[in-house]
Amino acid sequence: MNRRVASFVLVALMAGAAPAGAQTPGPQTAPAVRPRPAAPAPAQAQKPPAPKPGTVPAWAGVPEAERIAVQSDLIWTGDYNGTLGPEFGERAFAAVKTFQKRYGYKETGLLEPAERNRLAEAAQAAQQRVGWTIRNDRASGVRLGLPEAMAPKASPAPGGNGTHWQSGKGEVQVDTFRISGPDVTLAQIFEQQKKEPKNRRADYAVMRGDFFVVSGLQGLKKFYVRAHGKDREVRGMAVFYDQSLEVTMDPVAVAMSSALVPFPETVAGLAPRRRVEYASAVVVGPGGDLVTDARAVDQCRSVQVAGHGYAELRATEGGVALLHLYGAHGLVPVPLAASGGGPTDVTLFGVADPERQAGAGAVSTMSARVGPGGTLATVPPPGFPGAAVVEGSGKLVGIVASAPVQVAGPGAAGAAMVPAETIRRVLAAHGVEAGASARPAAEPNASVLRVICVRD
Repeated sequence: MNRRVASFVLVALMAGAAPAGAQTPGPQTAPAVRPRPAAPAPAQAQKPPAPKPGTVPAWAGVPEAERIAVQSDLIWTGDYNGTLGPEFGERAFAAVKTFQKRYGYKETGLLEPAERNRLAEAAQAAQQRVGWTIRNDRASGVRLGLPEAMAPKASPAPGGNGTHWQSGKGEVQVDTFRISGPDVTLAQIFEQQKKEPKNRRADYAVMRGDFFVVSGLQGLKKFYVRAHGKDREVRGMAVFYDQSLEVTMDPVAVAMSSALVPFPETVAGLAPRRRVEYASAVVVGPGGDLVTDARAVDQCRSVQVAGHGYAELRATEGGVALLHLYGAHGLVPVPLAASGGGPTDVTLFGVADPERQAGAGAVSTMSARVGPGGTLATVPPPGFPGAAVVEGSGKLVGIVASAPVQVAGPGAAGAAMVPAETIRRVLAAHGVEAGASARPAAEPNASVLRVICVRD
């Protein structure tokens, strides 16, 4: 393993384990700006919470969620290789300066609003290039971040206790695993991962508390393993990639490490997936093609579209699930908006969960504001994942994507928008012609349908 990879692993572990699920797909709060001098507080007012130890003074006044979001985005731009956490230390401060220098900004270590927006856009673009998505892996029990565009082919891992993803020729491979038994210990698996298989050469290996990391070279590929132990069970993930892909995959490996939730059922505030779950879908082709939130149809035994019957799940890429209804007639597609920065004020068209509307299935609307990186300032109600995000002209600028990854800690979930550019790319990859020039429907709600996911 070269010095660069060894460095990012060492930095990550010196800073401590990343909070479970701390990886975030984008910022959730207002841009980080220079904190203003605090006004004198009334005599009876409570003092604000003290900043986390290790936070540089210049960032002490920035909300914790935003500090974590900035660190996450800096990982994706390749400027930061530490862990995500509420503290904002010297290394993260230096990473901001590195980002500012590359884009020609004044190197202050703080982000003005325009700089914050550009960082978020750069991070989102990097995520979209690799098809970053969060998946619950039933075989191993872990929740992980996955670069689906780099490793789209999934199959059961040998032994049935994990899942294997890979690219067409195996340039990138991802494995999840679960090892359990009365004699299984984290230390035992740690020693095994350092030495096996025989062509593995570990350049860095460390175990701390309930987790370990091993990285190095396995044959001609780089590898990175992270695993956690609990109650005689070890769960983790491993990523392998050709050395020629290190510029792209090194930041992805850091992001995957931060996003890994080995025992998601123990995270407070995160309910297990429902056996029957409702979402929304948007018609994008007159021949029966629809798009919805990929996570909403994850692990479904069957997918139904209310009023139309069963739908085929053709693909899940970049947070988008492409569905097809056979024999559907009279569907009105929503034309995709042109690529670009997109509007800030939008309208969401979705079908709320039946519990929210006394069993009914009506389409409802709500106003929303799109923030940096495609985040939504307001979390939509249950049933809205996959809902249409429509600009004033009636064109589709994106769909609502659920965001199961926490922003500032366990239980703090948010929502984001998958942009029209990603939808257009998925449609093109599967031979679906997007109606970019089609006339917008008089009422976009005619193009929004309820999706019903049934799980085992």
